[in-house]
Order: sequence, then structure tokens, then C-alpha cells
Amino acid sequence: MGSQTNYLGENYTKELETPTNITIKKILGLLMGIIDGDGERKREVISLGIGDPTAHSCFHTTNEAKEAVVESLLIDKFNGYSPSAGLPTTRKAIASYLSRDLCYELSQEDVYITVGCTQAIEIALSFLAKPNSNILLPRPGFPTYALCASFRNIEIRYYDLLPQNNWQLNLEAIEDLVDQNTIAIVIINPGNPCGNVYSYDHLKKIAETAKKVKTLIIADEVYGHLAFGETPFTSMGLFSSITPILTLGSLSKRWLIPGWRLGWFVINDPNCIFKSPKIIEHINNYCDLCASPTTFIQAAVPKIIENTKEDFFKNTLQMLKKNSDICYEKTLEIPCLNCPYKPQGSMVVMELLLD
Repeated sequence: MGSQTNYLGENYTKELETPTNITIKKILGLLMGIIDGDGERKREVISLGIGDPTAHSCFHTTNEAKEAVVESLLIDKFNGYSPSAGLPTTRKAIASYLSRDLCYELSQEDVYITVGCTQAIEIALSFLAKPNSNILLPRPGFPTYALCASFRNIEIRYYDLLPQNNWQLNLEAIEDLVDQNTIAIVIINPGNPCGNVYSYDHLKKIAETAKKVKTLIIADEVYGHLAFGETPFTSMGLFSSITPILTLGSLSKRWLIPGWRLGWFVINDPNCIFKSPKIIEHINNYCDLCASPTTFIQAAVPKIIENTKEDFFKNTLQMLKKNSDICYEKTLEIPCLNCPYKPQGSMVVMELLLD
């Protein structure tokens, strides 16, 4: 309950409605607060609940990325606000970068620059929300989607990922969950928190299912290209000729710079099924209400993408695979835990507690 004052100066009591969801980050904060002590009581703790590679000394971004940021800052041209959808040069660079994985070229108008992928999630759910709407989320999944959906009064409908089948979707269950009020199906690939990577064939079947039930797909690819197993990364946008895809991503994971907060929201819709003038106006209006990423970081993006050498990505994947294999093998030695699927990508692994 909260006490407020109306425009006549009268006090009244109003019930504050907030989502009941509690985030992993909140739980971690509570645990760390309990564990941390002073002096001799202080204990060294390794957090396993958040995908921040910078927390470990073996992961560093490229010198080219740092030099690009320093250059954009020192030329003294990017200290002001950027356009709501992002700097045109940044949007163009991201469009070109993502088009490498597609069979058609994205335009810069398809790209909206966001404060990390978290803001991209918020924008996607906010402009799609409508009365009595629902959204399909994976279980296990990334909890921020449920939190954002709750804030927008979007009903959450979970579909289970199948651990015995490499955490693939049960497509028949998807068909049973969708109705005329479903605004989207969320797909996370490479998977968070399961560490799975979906095959080309499975992604195509997902797109065909979405077309059948007449809904679009939100493709979370924040871990895009971080695939180190037998299955290569395939962008969901490759199937956007089948059904419209809203692709969310960021520089955070692949370039090991989550604190730089540079993400994107992209409309993959070559047939313009979803991308109407009204929808574009709605997205632009929402972007006008949101904070934009730091301007000099945006300005550095074209050179970050252009100048980063392939060896950097290869070394990152090798390190991730090595650490992932160690984690998986050590888990097998713990009687009360089970890892049903050896991680093939991203920076996470799903452990199940045995009865």
C-alpha cells in the first residue's frame, strides 16, 4: 500500500500493483549479501548466475574495440544525444554485420540501437502488448522476459524445452498454447540457460510452426555465434521469409563487453508482412520515450566490427569450450546433480537437482 496526494492536496491510499516475479540478479544480490563478510569472515565466492565474462581474468575484449572507443571519444563529436533509433552509421554497421548470416540485405531502417539486449526485450514486448494478449516463453528460459511481460500485463504461457532431445522445442505443445491473442513466441538461440544450439532443420520447423499458428517470433540471439559444439550457429532471421522475425542481440557476449550496453532490435521481414507504416511509427514513438545508448560507444561500433580479427573469436570459442567441458565433467562427479546435455554454446550450462 502507498500513501499519495492528489492535485487538491488530499491524501489517499492506493494499492501499488507490481509483478510478483523476482529476478536471478535479485536472488544473487541477496545471497552475496549474506555470504560476504568483513576481515577473516570474508569468503571468496564465484558467482555462477550471471553471464558476465569480464568477471573472469581470462576474458578480455580486443584492443581494436578499445581503440575505436577512445578514438570516438577524443574527436569530441559524440558528446551529445543520438537519434532515438541510434546513430545512422551504427544502424548501418549492425545491418551489414547481421546480413552476413542472411540470404538478403537488411537496411539500416530495420535496425534500432538499444541499451543492451535488455532494453531490446522491453521495447519488443512493450510495443507488441495489447489487451488480453499472451506470449509464449521457453522453460527453462531467461527470466527477464517474464518480468517484462508481467509489467505490461501480458499473460505468460510457458512451453517446455526437452532435455532428452537437446533442449529442443515441443512443437505440438506450441500449437496447443497459441490462440488469437498470442503476440509472439520467444526463441533463445544459443540457449540461455541451457547451453544448447538449435540446428538449421529445427529452426526451420519452428518458423513453419509459427506461420501455421499465425504469430511472429522473437529471436534472442544475444549469444549469437558463440557455438563451440558440433552444431553451428544459424540465425533465425534466415527463415524470415516464412514468418516475421524480431531479432534481439548485442555486442556484449561475442565482444566480451557487457558493460558497454550496446544492443539492437531488428525487424527481419523481407515480405513486409509485419512491417507496416503503423508498426514502424509505433516503434519509433516508443524509442522516443527510451534512453539511447552512450553516443560515443555507438560511434565506435563500425570500427569495432570492421577491425576485429577472426582470431579473437576463435580464441574466445576455444576458451569457452575448454571451461564448458571442465564444468560438465566435474558436474558428473557430484551425486546430487545431473547435466542432461553437454553445453554446445553460449556461456551457461543447465544443471538438474536429482531427487
